Amino acid sequence: MELKAGTRLASGVCDTEVIVVRAPGGDVDLRCGGQAMHPKDAPAAEGSLDPKHCDRTQLGKRYADEDLGLEVLCTKAGEGSLSIGDTPLPLKEAKPLPSSD
Repeated sequence: MELKAGTRLASGVCDTEVIVVRAPGGDVDLRCGGQAMHPKDAPAAEGSLDPKHCDRTQLGKRYADEDLGLEVLCTKAGEGSLSIGDTPLPLKEAKPLPSSD
């Protein structure tokens, strides 16, 4: 699926919803719970939660793959975990603040 910044996606196997913050050019196989995510307003394909991909998503957290250029913001938490294909999409770490001496 080709993603654009601002696209809202939902999982077909759990409650997870995300919004794309930064999108790479080209197609991306973004999944949640081991199943492909779909546009929020589109009907979900039937499937079940993959036990290998059920580490939960966290509300308000950003998930990113810097090499790919993808960043999404979780707007609704769920049981499934985000991945690009079978590769887990890591939680984006906060930038450290400069020390105040």
